[in-house]
Amino acid sequence: MQKEKTKEKASLTHNILTVVGTVMCVILLPILIINLILIVKSFTNADEVPSVGGVFPLIVLTDSMYPEIESGDLIINKTIEPEDVKVGDVISFFDPAGNGTTIVTHRVIDIVSENGGIAFRTKGDYNNTEDKLAVPGEDVVGIYQSRIPKAGNVAMFMQTTTGLIVCVVLPIVLLVAYDVIRRSVYEKNKKADTDALLAELEALRAEKAKTAATAENGENK
Repeated sequence: MQKEKTKEKASLTHNILTVVGTVMCVILLPILIINLILIVKSFTNADEVPSVGGVFPLIVLTDSMYPEIESGDLIINKTIEPEDVKVGDVISFFDPAGNGTTIVTHRVIDIVSENGGIAFRTKGDYNNTEDKLAVPGEDVVGIYQSRIPKAGNVAMFMQTTTGLIVCVVLPIVLLVAYDVIRRSVYEKNKKADTDALLAELEALRAEKAKTAATAENGENK
């Protein structure tokens, strides 16, 4: 009875560890793969916003699009051709008044012609006035699709040393520890089963020897 309880406990522990390991892999592996792809693309295409299948995340730092988008949100954008942008769309673009690397996400309020090409007049929903400069079509990097509230704060935290340790190093250590524990539990259960089998065989041999001795004593009488 005690042996069965011990075996059930070991099996439960193994199942829990398996579930925890599977969940961690499901959560961490896609994040790590996507991050690696984005990092590689940021080096191979330094002039473009790195994306996966035309989809890319951005961290919002201001409330200019409140209440639809708030500071600290992580927004998901999709690349789009300038010709496909319509009035009312929320687009992300390189700020014409910026240093060439700052990206702004505002709503299109008008489409105009400028310098022989298409350009967009934009405005933040929370701002009182429209943006001073029109956005050239080639400066549009994508169109807003959805947001993950406050996930941008988490992403910024992950870029710090503490965040790197908590969100990357620690999970990797936990995965390694999980694998070590899982293997240890497996080997322990395997040894226990082997010992139990050997004990049963030894008991059978002893019983057989006892039976044979009894039979021999009976014959001698």
